[in-house]
Amino acid sequence: MSYSHIIVGGGAYGCYLALKLTEIAPAAKILIIEREDELLLRASYNNQARIHNGYHYPRSLLTALRSRVNFPRFIQEFSESVVNDFEKVYALASQRSQVTAKQFYNFCQRIGADAKVAPPRIKKLFNHDYIEDVFLAKEYAFDARKLREILALRLARTSVTVLTGAEAIQVESLNDNSQSQKLSLLVESRHTGQKQAYLCDYLYNCTYASLNSLLARSGLEIISLKHEATEMALVEVPDCLHHLGITIMCGPFFSVMPFPDKGLSTFSHVSYTPHYDWRETGPLQTFRSHQPEFPLKSSFNRMVKDAVRYLPSLANCVYRGSLWETKTILPRSDGDDSRPILFKENALNSKVISVLGGKIDNIFELDEALTTHH
Repeated sequence: MSYSHIIVGGGAYGCYLALKLTEIAPAAKILIIEREDELLLRASYNNQARIHNGYHYPRSLLTALRSRVNFPRFIQEFSESVVNDFEKVYALASQRSQVTAKQFYNFCQRIGADAKVAPPRIKKLFNHDYIEDVFLAKEYAFDARKLREILALRLARTSVTVLTGAEAIQVESLNDNSQSQKLSLLVESRHTGQKQAYLCDYLYNCTYASLNSLLARSGLEIISLKHEATEMALVEVPDCLHHLGITIMCGPFFSVMPFPDKGLSTFSHVSYTPHYDWRETGPLQTFRSHQPEFPLKSSFNRMVKDAVRYLPSLANCVYRGSLWETKTILPRSDGDDSRPILFKENALNSKVISVLGGKIDNIFELDEALTTHH
């Protein structure tokens, strides 16, 4: 089988990329290959489910402004998945925070994001020995299952072929390096072990944490990446926290956000959500892939022990499990919280393009990348 474009990875980025390619090249034959048995089951699901509106990035103005642009577009284009039946609260820690309450408010004014001082009914939830001030913000969550259904339905209305339960093993060029060269992608069924080769003109590597695994197996240049083995705790919050999303800024603190698909809340902590990290960098010959053996020992008790100092009622939350996932970012994002999208032709084969996004609402930045590329 031969295709114009093969997309490896059926997460939000891979699905959106396929839909945009059908707009740019309506006659193109497109194939999505997804390792899991359904789309959007990995990093697109195992996250905080926050639709960012800029507040989270006072140390990266560009990321904040991009979020401000993407936020209204996301809630319009994927409205059926948007959950906004809660109040979003940002609290500024009085100690160890890299941003003061005044700086946070001025930052919100600068990027045009709504922020107002929270009313007493919300302020009283916090321990003001540790919290300088509390603000109400405009930020929503998304239902990951509904987002999956939306994207799957849109794909079904196109000519895009979706192959699930299949793992991309290796890509290679069939002929010379001319513009007409074809790529051959070897794919293995995870259920039968049967292997099959698919031909294409362009291959998009949208495998997030596994970007370098496919590149290395194909003898292509790897990308410098930082990975974290992460735990997102799922909890039932006490009644006083129902219909609230809470983030403590800006340092080694935590967030509690609604997770609509399960009717629970995610509980994440800057210090304890990452269990350990590792980097992939250097020459291809030294590359060694690493897959965390999830689940790891939960850090939930450590999260709660620290968080109750700021929000005492969290002592009454009930742990219901954890979402485990490998979080991947570009190393330069580690110091300033920036989340640029990566759209990179491989130096050894320009027809193999790696795509990496740090936030689900960044998918719209693929528009410009694709328009430039095509």
